[in-house]
Amino acid sequence: MPPSKLDSLYRRMLITRFFEKGWGKPENLRRVFQFRKIISNRESCFNLVPRDYPVEITKKEIGAESTLIEGKFITPLELHLPGVVPKASRNSYFQLLIPNTWKNEQHKPICIHLAGTGDHFFWRRRNFIAKPLLKDANIGSIILENPFYGLRKPDDQKRSNLHNVSDIFVMGGCLILECLVLLHWCERNGFGPLGVTGLSMGGHMASLAATNWPKPLVLVPCLSWSTASAVFTTGVMSQSINWDMLEMQYFSDGQYRERLSKMVTVIDDAFEAGQRFIKNFNQSLHELKEDINDTRNIQELNNDTVGYNYETQNISSKDGSNSIFLSKSLQNIKLDSGNLTLPLKEEPSSKIVPDSAVALSKGSSSSSTLTNLMKYILPLSAQQKTDKIDITKTNWWEREALQFMRGMMDECTHLKNFSIPFDTSLIIAVCAKDDAYVPREGCSSLEDIWPGAEVRYLDAGHVSAYVLHQKLFRSCIIEAFDRAKKIYGNDVGEDLKCAITYQELLNKYDKNI
Repeated sequence: MPPSKLDSLYRRMLITRFFEKGWGKPENLRRVFQFRKIISNRESCFNLVPRDYPVEITKKEIGAESTLIEGKFITPLELHLPGVVPKASRNSYFQLLIPNTWKNEQHKPICIHLAGTGDHFFWRRRNFIAKPLLKDANIGSIILENPFYGLRKPDDQKRSNLHNVSDIFVMGGCLILECLVLLHWCERNGFGPLGVTGLSMGGHMASLAATNWPKPLVLVPCLSWSTASAVFTTGVMSQSINWDMLEMQYFSDGQYRERLSKMVTVIDDAFEAGQRFIKNFNQSLHELKEDINDTRNIQELNNDTVGYNYETQNISSKDGSNSIFLSKSLQNIKLDSGNLTLPLKEEPSSKIVPDSAVALSKGSSSSSTLTNLMKYILPLSAQQKTDKIDITKTNWWEREALQFMRGMMDECTHLKNFSIPFDTSLIIAVCAKDDAYVPREGCSSLEDIWPGAEVRYLDAGHVSAYVLHQKLFRSCIIEAFDRAKKIYGNDVGEDLKCAITYQELLNKYDKNI
């Protein structure tokens, strides 16, 4: 299915511009890359947040049927990476919405809701998701404010316009540790089973947070992704990025290119290229032979080509020996109106076919030089003829900056770099087939990364799914909590005398941690 045109139109209508100040401080990026290796491991990350981490309750409102509690705490990331989190984002704020009376005192489900892009403050998630969940399924909700959003937005930041690429990683690091604080707090207050969810970016942040909880945890990511690299390099979101600033900063400061680029790795490229090559191996081998034969024919043709004569016999390398490669290269070069070009292959009609030329001047298109074999090896983004960024049509410095962006995003956000959730059967992900924000070609699927997870697809784009399918998202959350209840059991009735309570289950797992 083609990407949603509504997604592209909606993105063009927004005036949001990301990363106007560039990549972020090199030293902060270095610290974040190193810290990623700690928080991506469940055991090491879980130990970063004490179970009695202090949480302050600042407000409590008791309504006719529900109670709304507000609280705050210092984000643990500031304690582990001082100075990385902006001052305005260091305090974490949340709202808790619970029923005045639980239907079952041994079953008090709570779901943490993380914000998608542009979802500031609490009202949207509280009214569209939390209140209906409370009414329909007696599920409580914790609504957590994102760093850089709402109450945590820096004064010099406009709307959702993150200043630096590093802000995305700081946001993710904060939310991973803050979810651990809230999950511990829920356990101390007798809530459970527990879950985490989110839409779009919030869904991905929820997935990252779920990887570090060493107990059963419901996870429902909606319209999210396995890595942010595709979102910010080939999706419509890439249209809102200040690429000129990123390219200039990447090459003007050697720390990005010489140090930081060596700390990141693009994950999906090699895997997808290998899959495509194996799938088309026989055809690729045949076309490789054709390419070799074509090259030989060109070399034979060049021996008869009439062009400028170069004295190449006396050209020597640095060690004094004659350079055969250099002499043949110079013989094969022709000048045409001041532009340097490689020799051209003639057709039987003795006319030069322009499409076969490989021009070294700025007038040629590099996409015409791709051999058939390269089509199976290059990333999918290099072959698409859509609105995505086509790396075969950009300059080399643009490609290098783009590849650095992909490496950074994969390094810090790819789910393959994180632990597998404790129980993947409690995961229900919802994706849009025509999502132009979240390209799926060339990216690892959630089923491959987390075996046992369930993925459901909507015939919609990103924007239309967000607007029209809120009820479906809620029903998936309810179903996932019902699944947790069925698997781990805590509904003690006449015919379930042997079922253990959720608190007993937690005590069982606590002994093994």
